[in-house]
Amino acid sequence: MTDRAAAMTLNVGTRASTLALAQTDAAMALFRERHAEFAAPGRLARIEISTTGDQVLDRPLADIGGKGLFSKEIDRAMLDGRIDFAVHSMKDLETWMPAGIVIAAVLPREDPRDMLIAAAGGIDDLLQGSRIGTSSVRRQAQLLHRRPDLVCVPFRGNVGTRLKKLDAGEADATILACAGLNRLGQKIPGATPIPTDVMLPACAQGAVAITCRENDETTRALLAALNDPATDTRVTAERAVLEALDGSCRTPIGGLAEVQGGRLRLQGLVAGLDGKKVCRGAREGGASDARAMGLDLGAELKALAGPDIFAAGG
Repeated sequence: MTDRAAAMTLNVGTRASTLALAQTDAAMALFRERHAEFAAPGRLARIEISTTGDQVLDRPLADIGGKGLFSKEIDRAMLDGRIDFAVHSMKDLETWMPAGIVIAAVLPREDPRDMLIAAAGGIDDLLQGSRIGTSSVRRQAQLLHRRPDLVCVPFRGNVGTRLKKLDAGEADATILACAGLNRLGQKIPGATPIPTDVMLPACAQGAVAITCRENDETTRALLAALNDPATDTRVTAERAVLEALDGSCRTPIGGLAEVQGGRLRLQGLVAGLDGKKVCRGAREGGASDARAMGLDLGAELKALAGPDIFAAGG
């Protein structure tokens, strides 16, 4: 450890949602575990930052600027020196990081699947014409592809907010990420994981990323000790699919990389908003080829989908 690291105090930025705070606390605990000197009081400070994505809940993200709205205020605080590193749900990060900021570590991944919350069992058990609360174009497209009779209604907010809306009868069912529920320790009656062959998750869903300033070599070195290589490999492939597709929040895109028998298997999907057109593909290779596999699969999906999906979001 350098002399600077031995004396430094680090401010850790996070959104103020219950899930974000739980993930940040877990990341800080791991940091202290890997760097015992930071277990002393005051060496790590959690800084809660309100983001535009948290403040504006009455419109889809795509209508107010995309998923970067969960991170831009945090990025600004980092570049201004108010925080030293930040903890994010990795699926909320933009495909291309802002200048001066890097992903310094990726924590072990939770269950990447989506979870259906409904009185019925799975998607095929939902009553004809059921209303599904979701503002995710990815979830909407895959739902409608399998069940064109379903009606998707806008649902935004944290886990608690969405469950309250469901209880209030604003929808018959909703979909949440398994990872968030697991990290919050929530067991919900009627919760059924959706198989990935039915609904491919968002790229990097279930992974937590830690970002810091690109030129802060000391903090980057400290954070490198937290990185989980297996998760890093998987999300590298998935984010490369996004990069090749150059998709926005208006384009339904899914991706999931898994390690099977020492090999990396990658699945990807791009679809039209109405679910009528869904293009899938897969690749398999070594872990060292993760990024190349993702770019190659993304290019294939882009060609299969054609320009209309991207021009109008499907």
